[in-house]
Amino acid sequence: METTDVLIVGAGPTGLALGIDLARRGVAAQLVERADALFPGSRGKGIQPRTQEVFDDLGVIDAVLASSGPYPDRMVWRDGERVGEESMFERFEPDAGTPYPAPRMIPQWRTQEILYARLTELGGKVAFGREVTGLTQDADGVHVAFADGTTVRARYVVGADGGRSGIRRALGVGMTGETVDPAPFVVADLRLRGLDRVHWHAFPAADGSILGLCPLAGTEEFQLAARLPEGSEPDVSPDGVRELVARYTHLAAEDVTEVRWSSEFRPRAALADRFRVGRVFLAGDAAHVHSPAGGQGLNTSVQDAYNLGWKLAAVLNGAPETLLETYEEERRANAAAVLELSTGVHRGEVQRGRATVQLGVGYRDSSLSAETRTDPGPVRAGDRAPDAGVSGDAGVSGDAEVSGDAEVSGGRLFDLFRGPHWTLLGATAPPRAGVRTLPSAPESYGPGVFLIRPDGYVGWAGETATEDLAAYLDGVGIR
Repeated sequence: METTDVLIVGAGPTGLALGIDLARRGVAAQLVERADALFPGSRGKGIQPRTQEVFDDLGVIDAVLASSGPYPDRMVWRDGERVGEESMFERFEPDAGTPYPAPRMIPQWRTQEILYARLTELGGKVAFGREVTGLTQDADGVHVAFADGTTVRARYVVGADGGRSGIRRALGVGMTGETVDPAPFVVADLRLRGLDRVHWHAFPAADGSILGLCPLAGTEEFQLAARLPEGSEPDVSPDGVRELVARYTHLAAEDVTEVRWSSEFRPRAALADRFRVGRVFLAGDAAHVHSPAGGQGLNTSVQDAYNLGWKLAAVLNGAPETLLETYEEERRANAAAVLELSTGVHRGEVQRGRATVQLGVGYRDSSLSAETRTDPGPVRAGDRAPDAGVSGDAGVSGDAEVSGDAEVSGGRLFDLFRGPHWTLLGATAPPRAGVRTLPSAPESYGPGVFLIRPDGYVGWAGETATEDLAAYLDGVGIR
């Protein structure tokens, strides 16, 4: 029987991001995928600014930026004529703490290729064609059975195996939710002639149905997304997709030169009743299913992984088991809020823009957020730690072996955060091994001392580095 510390089931964006985070922390993890290859479609194509920050830390942002592009404006067509152009997003000015100010568009298959390459670079692997058929757990671990008759014994298991999660079903965890839209939808990746690649082309029909054709940055393809009349039965065969294009647009069926992938779905919003059962965790679509409107699903899923990875590694290295309880506490509340947001975008009640970039996602109410100041400034415990400039004479202290190159003077605060370590702003010497320090926090943070978690959120904030900080560090396993 194989053994591992963490078994990750599902090699989508969630599982791959978690595999990367654990690999860079030296955790023995196995990643298995039921399919024979990575997902081939463009489905989740929007990468929000907060997820770009996560990708920066995981070492893939350069590849993502090189393979992506900005969201195009929408061009509305009627009867073969252009009738209006509009922005897809509410415009707002980012502040100095936001290095990635706008969403980027990149097909999901390409995002997964980039994550997979980074995982491989760190020594990780994906075992394809391995389907989980059952699991049992006890006080010390989880026994997982596969369709090929093999078994794995893991200390922890993470189900990142999608909206129809077999892991969730094996745990007996229900999903509570609603149908967002009764109409059937079709999504497809195709190549065609006759449309520019500057705009996201929209072809509304009189009955309320609509077809959109969006050029996918870094490729020669368009993503088709169509809301069809209620009660219709979509045909997602290549010929069926061509017929859809001919029905809704001024193009002919033969203008679609290739259909590379297609699928149908009914938009729904659903939240798992639990994100954890014993030693088994749910993440990504296995834990929450979104309407694709607003580009929230993939982003929320990657951030599940980013939240869970450092906590699993800490507990495996001796931190209190109670640290893992904060995963469901933090991520389920956020997933519920994001589900409401994405449903609002789908129904036209919320505009894409400031509300959807996920920079405001935080954990102020978490038991892991300790705000000890009597008069907190703009950045508080539980908030995302914003970027800022680091002055040329700022001294950085810490364990370079743990956190990378210790010299970031004259750079950015995110350069200091990058890596699997904790960071203390407002101290001249590291209080413990595995903590990097900067003598003072940027003015934009307000007065105080700030302990930044490995996932870029403020865990503890105080007037000075007191005994309360020492107790907090004990509680998260930094001894």
